[in-house]
Amino acid sequence: MRLLAVTYGTEGDTRPLVMLCHGLQAAGHEVMLLAEGGTLGSARALGVPHAALEGDIHDEVVALVSRGNNMAAASRGLARMAQRHVPAWMRQADAAAAGCDAVLTGGLAAFVGMTVAEHHAVPAIGTGMIPLTPTRAFPSPFLPRLRLPGMLNRLSYGLVNQAVWRTFRAPINDARRALGMPARRSLWRDLPMLYGISPSLVPPPADWPANHHVCGQWRAPDAPWQPTPELQAFLDAGPPPVYVGFGSMTGFDRNTVLPALLQALAPRRVLLFPGWAGLPDGPLPADVFVVGPTPHEGLFPRCSTVIHHGGSGTTHSACRAGVPSLVMPFAADQFFWAARLQALGVAPAPLSKQRLDHDTLVNAIAFAERSDVISRARTLGNAMAREDGVSIAVDVIEQLLSSR
Repeated sequence: MRLLAVTYGTEGDTRPLVMLCHGLQAAGHEVMLLAEGGTLGSARALGVPHAALEGDIHDEVVALVSRGNNMAAASRGLARMAQRHVPAWMRQADAAAAGCDAVLTGGLAAFVGMTVAEHHAVPAIGTGMIPLTPTRAFPSPFLPRLRLPGMLNRLSYGLVNQAVWRTFRAPINDARRALGMPARRSLWRDLPMLYGISPSLVPPPADWPANHHVCGQWRAPDAPWQPTPELQAFLDAGPPPVYVGFGSMTGFDRNTVLPALLQALAPRRVLLFPGWAGLPDGPLPADVFVVGPTPHEGLFPRCSTVIHHGGSGTTHSACRAGVPSLVMPFAADQFFWAARLQALGVAPAPLSKQRLDHDTLVNAIAFAERSDVISRARTLGNAMAREDGVSIAVDVIEQLLSSR
C-alpha cells in the first residue's frame, strides 16, 4: 500500500507518527510523512520519507502556552494559526495524496488530511496520542479536571470537538473551494481512529466504537543507546539521578520554577534538560548535569524519578521506564495525564508552577521515593514493556484497507 501521513505539532505529535510510519515501511508499505520541519529529526534518522509543512511550531507553541489553559484565548491563537497555514498545508497534502491508498491524519492538520482523503476518494484514518473519542468514562482531556456524571463526560467531547471545528472551519472551507470541493458544515463522522496510547494507562472505554483502537505507545525500535562520555561519567559517578525537563513548555518563569525544584531536590543528583525554556540565570548546584535532547527510551530507565510537564510522549516513556513521576502540567491534555498517573499511584498530586513552596515540593519528592510507589511504577513499566503499539497499529491499518 501507499500511504500519506499528515500531522502538525510539537515533537510529541510528530515522533510517534514517525514510529508508526517506520513500522509500516518495515511491513512493506510506502509512506510519506508531512509534519512541522523542526520535528522531523527522527524521520531523517530512521529513513522515513518526509517533507516539512509551512510554519514554525516553536513560535506557535510559545504563543499558545503563554495563554495557559484559557480555552477562549487558545482558540483565538489556533484560529490565527489556521488562517496563516491551512491554504499551504492543503496544497501540499493534496499533491502528496495523489496515488495513495489512504491518509493517516492527526494533530493540528487533522482536518487537512480528512479533506485531501475525501478529495482523492480514499479512506482517512485518524491518529492520536490523546483520547478524542466521546466516552462516559472521563471528560475530554482538554477540559479542566472535573467530576461529571457519565453523560456530561460524553457531551464534553462534543463541546471541545465543535470548538476546534469552528476554529478551523472557515480556512478549511476556503481551501476546499480552491480544490473545487463543496464547503463542509459539520465534522466528519465514523472515522476509524488509532491511538498511540498504552492500554495500561488508558484502558479502552467500553462505549468506544469497535474501529477506535488503543494500540499502545508508538515508540522507537529497540536499539542500543550510548550516552556521551560526559553523561556516562555522570551516570556512573553515583546513584540514579532525578530527571527534570519540561520539553517545549515555555510559559513559566525559569528563574523561579527551576531553582525551587533544584533546591527541594538537593542533595540528590539531577539531570536537567532546559528545553525551550532555557537554563535559569546564575550558577547551578554541583550535582546538576545539563543534558541536551536525549532519547527518553534510553535515558529514563537510568533515572530514579522523572519530573516533567505531562505531555503524552514523555508520560508514556517515564511509565514504560518503570520509574515514578512528578508532573507539572502547563496546558491542554497535560492535566489529564497528570491525573492519570496520580490515579495509578505512580505520581503525587500535580505540581503547580504558581505554588512552589518548599514543603509541597519536598513532600511530592518523598511520595515518589516511597517503596510502594516505586513498586507500582515497576509493575506498570513491566506491563507496558509487553505492549507493541506499532505492530498492532500496522495490523489494524492493513485490516481496514484489505478490502481495497
